[in-house]
Amino acid sequence: MKIGIPTEIKSQESRVAMTPAGVMELVHRYGHQVYVQKGAGAASQFSDEAYISSGAIMLDTIEEVYQTAEMIVKVKEPIEREYPLIRKGQLLFTYFHFASSKTLTEAMMKSGATCIAYETVMEKDGSLPLLTPMSEVAGRMSIQQGAKYLEKPQNGKGILLGGVPGVRPANVVIIGGGVVGTQAAYMAAGLGANVTILDINLHRLRYLDDVMPANVVAQYSNKYAISELLPTADLVIGAALSVGAKAPHLITRDMLKLMQRGTVMVDVSVDQGGCFETTHPTTHTDPVYEVDGVLHYCVANIPGAVPMTSTRALTNATLPYVIKLAELGWKEACRKYQDLRFGLNVVDGKIVFKGVADSLDLPYTEYTF
Repeated sequence: MKIGIPTEIKSQESRVAMTPAGVMELVHRYGHQVYVQKGAGAASQFSDEAYISSGAIMLDTIEEVYQTAEMIVKVKEPIEREYPLIRKGQLLFTYFHFASSKTLTEAMMKSGATCIAYETVMEKDGSLPLLTPMSEVAGRMSIQQGAKYLEKPQNGKGILLGGVPGVRPANVVIIGGGVVGTQAAYMAAGLGANVTILDINLHRLRYLDDVMPANVVAQYSNKYAISELLPTADLVIGAALSVGAKAPHLITRDMLKLMQRGTVMVDVSVDQGGCFETTHPTTHTDPVYEVDGVLHYCVANIPGAVPMTSTRALTNATLPYVIKLAELGWKEACRKYQDLRFGLNVVDGKIVFKGVADSLDLPYTEYTF
């Protein structure tokens, strides 16, 4: 199969969809052709020479990559400039987060391409193997960024996350006990903060209570509990997830009045629409905005800031699936592997993932092989 790796052109996106090591596997072990756009790996510290040594064929432009490849492997969803490049019947394998963008969804429907979304590939136990590595990065970075924006020069409260002897540490509230929330809790606890992590799954709360250090409290989540915590919160992490659908708004605009000026909110759920009512996507170049005295950090591609780590972690997870798709074709691969089947979102101009259709109020079509 002809596999294309274009340069990511979303603002401040420095990751690349595949490392030279991944290319080498596809070319030398499985005999596929991999076309990489020149410079695609530069921001992740992968040179064109490294790709060539691994067996890649280098192409000058993004247009050439799309024209040549049967399967496009990316990191982020296509943006408007890429829409006309996508061909009917072409396979796109990337993070799409369709539920947060009707424009993107309708563009992919119009293209006639087959869209398999990393974020909805799901294993039998309900885990999300292609979302997990970036959720791990985003969860850890949410604390790093939150700690930075709590500093007074950033218009935060001016509080050190871990405090010092004789001075209390910060109070961190994490909404969602999945991968993002768990990694955020470990990071915040490791820095010495007082951490409360909320979830609605009692089994998950029992697990978190068992494995977390003493300065982390696992608490059942509801509006009342969140409202009680907000007046003393210094940093709030939004880590709620509804697979393939819009995230629920768990903190409303009115609830911001409960919070102290200079409190920081980091919404890691922004890719799925955000779990704060006041969320709107930001970028690494302009990451924060203020609403009612509360700082909001809502960067939609948080792991893109650490591409050397993120690209390697992502390729480790996606490569086995790329191999399955390349070896079998998407239809046979999705028929044979249920986890990949869950990744199907758009096929032949139709939405085949119910969560996306419901979120956007668009028709849903059950795909049958």
